[in-house]
Amino acid sequence: MSSTSKSQSSFFSRIPHAITMLFGIIVFVTLLTYVLPAGMYERVMTNGRSTVVPNSYKTIASTPIGLLAMFKAIPLGFKAAVEIIFIVLAGAIMFGFMDKTKAVENGVGTLVKKLGLKNKYLIIVIMTFIYGLLGMAIGYENNIAMVPIAAVLSLALGGDLILAAGISVGAMTVGFGLSPINAYTVGTGHKLAELPMFSGALLRSILCFSALAIMAYYNVRYFKKISADPSKSLGQGLDTSELSLSQPIDFYSLTSKNWMVISVFIIGLAVVLYGVFNLNWYINELSAIFLMIALLCGIISNMSATSISETVLKSVSLAAPGAFMVGFATSIKVLMEMGNIGDTISHQLSTILQGLPLHASAICMSISQSVINFFIPSGSGQALATLPVMLPLGESLGLTRQVTILAFQIGDGVSNLINPTLGGLIAMLSMCRVPIDRWLRFIFPVLLSIVAISFLTLIIAVTINYN
Repeated sequence: MSSTSKSQSSFFSRIPHAITMLFGIIVFVTLLTYVLPAGMYERVMTNGRSTVVPNSYKTIASTPIGLLAMFKAIPLGFKAAVEIIFIVLAGAIMFGFMDKTKAVENGVGTLVKKLGLKNKYLIIVIMTFIYGLLGMAIGYENNIAMVPIAAVLSLALGGDLILAAGISVGAMTVGFGLSPINAYTVGTGHKLAELPMFSGALLRSILCFSALAIMAYYNVRYFKKISADPSKSLGQGLDTSELSLSQPIDFYSLTSKNWMVISVFIIGLAVVLYGVFNLNWYINELSAIFLMIALLCGIISNMSATSISETVLKSVSLAAPGAFMVGFATSIKVLMEMGNIGDTISHQLSTILQGLPLHASAICMSISQSVINFFIPSGSGQALATLPVMLPLGESLGLTRQVTILAFQIGDGVSNLINPTLGGLIAMLSMCRVPIDRWLRFIFPVLLSIVAISFLTLIIAVTINYN
């Protein structure tokens, strides 16, 4: 092994457990409240949403967080994240019922049988783009129920749960983060900048599909590596119970009940899509639909009341660690609000950009948004908190509003791949039973490649006066 490989292995081996990592961030944010001055921007209501007033930042009385308050922020984090926590449980319950009926296993087994294992690399590429398109067009947490299907598919092809996360979570994060029609980031940004909604879509589409191609390449590369040497799998020791195929591929077929269960699932997803796009549905409505699908699957399969109850509790037990991580991560956001340092961080990062060369200012603006994203993981929330400051700053530096929004989108979207404070990322990783420390070891090279192509796109955008 080369010295470079040894150093990389040593670096990744030092990544702490997810609980340790998040608690370290909690302590760090608590300490920041003693170092950074408390401050805030003035905010006004615009179309029912709170928006920052540019040049209105002012310091306020310091609000350092004590030891009791730091630990109090943890249950408050669970309270703030209750909707995401429950959709993790609801999605797990739905998948638990579908798994109990063997519909998912038989469906995936039949699919692989029809396409043939000889096309396994092509299957990985196609599924990566399908999941990416789901993230691009539908949203993020809205797709949480689709993650376990990737887990079953990956194991059926001979992969592991890390590959499953790359196919589903990685692709959906990239697709959502760099989507040319992302309503939360691009849409909010265009409203604030008074630009035509989703304008400049061509350059964003090229970037998004290029990033998905990188994700697909790394998925196939990782699959080839663990197929050649299983000891290099990052998924060793992860729980694959209820996810692995129980018989050879050639034995699989779909029964009439399997088709009924799959039909209920597809109809349920269609109802979800209609509700999201036409009725302004969000997480609670999706959770309700997932539970209804689960109950219908149980009825179709003639499950007894006792069997239904046992399936619910077993599914919840499998999803509980991931649900816990979502609440734990959200406590960081609560600490930022308690300490009143979120606006301070945004303000100080924006002042650093002044005086930089044009291309460097665009890249540094994107980097600053990545930093802010770890403290304000909501895309629309970050847009409302930072773009009213960044847009006039960008114009004073000579950047078009479209470039500023692109820099914001890249900073927010790409950093989501490694953001331990993003509840949706933690939730979806939990659905395929991948701890974030192992995820970071897998996704870090992908992140560097996507950052490189994103910054190149940003440089092109500045050069062509993207508008």
